[in-house]
Amino acid sequence: MSNVIYVLNAASVGVFGILLSASFCELDWTPARRRALAASSVLLLALQGFFYLTSSGGTVKALYPFITHLPLFLLLFAMTGKCVWSLVAVLTAYLCCQLRRWIALLVIAFFPSGGSLLQDATELLLTFPLLYVLIRYVSPSVRSISHYSRAMQLQFGLLPLLGYGFDYITRVYTNLLATGNQAAVEFMPFVCSSAYLAFVLRTTKEERMRGQLEQTQNSLNLQIAQAVREIDALRESQRKASTYRHDLRHHLQYISACIENGRTEAAQEYIHSVCAQIEASKVTAYCENEAANLIFSSFAARAEHSGIDFRVHAAIPQVLPLPDSDLCVLLSNALENALHAGERQRKAGKPAIVDTTAYEKGGRLFLQISNSCNFPVQFDAAGVPTTSQPGHGLGVRSICAIVQQYGGMYTFALQQDQFLLRIAL
Repeated sequence: MSNVIYVLNAASVGVFGILLSASFCELDWTPARRRALAASSVLLLALQGFFYLTSSGGTVKALYPFITHLPLFLLLFAMTGKCVWSLVAVLTAYLCCQLRRWIALLVIAFFPSGGSLLQDATELLLTFPLLYVLIRYVSPSVRSISHYSRAMQLQFGLLPLLGYGFDYITRVYTNLLATGNQAAVEFMPFVCSSAYLAFVLRTTKEERMRGQLEQTQNSLNLQIAQAVREIDALRESQRKASTYRHDLRHHLQYISACIENGRTEAAQEYIHSVCAQIEASKVTAYCENEAANLIFSSFAARAEHSGIDFRVHAAIPQVLPLPDSDLCVLLSNALENALHAGERQRKAGKPAIVDTTAYEKGGRLFLQISNSCNFPVQFDAAGVPTTSQPGHGLGVRSICAIVQQYGGMYTFALQQDQFLLRIAL
């Protein structure tokens, strides 16, 4: 009975490794490929059976990589054309085989009288349910890694490779683990520690890259939003200009009639009113810099619509130490946050003022934006305001990133119900 269970267990683990390795490969499983995999599985199992019948158990274990793993690797390589990933798939499947063995050893720990028969029976019972779970839930994620770069595939396959080598060197080809060799006993904890440190470094790097991508995306979104507002403002100006051109003949006729009838004062008043309408439609010139003027004008219109007192004292020249795109992101983020705070003030029935001062001196740009703020603000250890609301805080990070990019300085402060942002770059 024990021999039958042993043989069935050996056959089941062979099927487990073959099917799981194949499921880790990105393949279109046509009928021809299914038949090739089935035929290869039968041949591999027959080869294993031959060695089980003609050799000792120790010899079979020593030859197993050559009579099973190597042919399986060559088969997957022939099917996929991917050498590295075929090897990773086989090694990862072997690593997954340790799950069934460890659970069986755990059962033996509770029922030591069962011996090897109970271990083989437990492994046999676990094989196909575990195979279903792995193929159903794990294989899709593993397959997706095959589309990554070769360097990423090698990183993913490093731990299975170390586990494979450790298992065969310390358990099959030697008895280092059984004799309690300290280097062998401590090797896998060392591998786990190294893998954890590598994971931390990799995760930190990816998090930094993700933050940079978020800042870039936020900057692009702001530039697009600002461009849309500027286009809308230009369209509105063009519409009004077209209306004035269309009505110019009527204006001149009315003025001419007033002059002919001696109503010069009425003609002058009418001319003044038309000029005032034209003056109100143009972009306010806050400074020499055209990009800054457009941004200030756009936010001034939004502030007026929201009932916020918007003040600008700017002396920004046309040429600056940063391009217009970064100036747009810097001003738009700062003023956007200030207007949001002003809208919050208005909803609370409190005064809302946004005051901007900007000038250039000695080749450096100095900017201060203050806004009314009667509510608490949280700051991190670096003095940067933080928020727990999803989707918020990207603007502040973009401001900090741009200032740091040009070797500048920034400060955020809350003083006497005023939130202050000061920038020098």
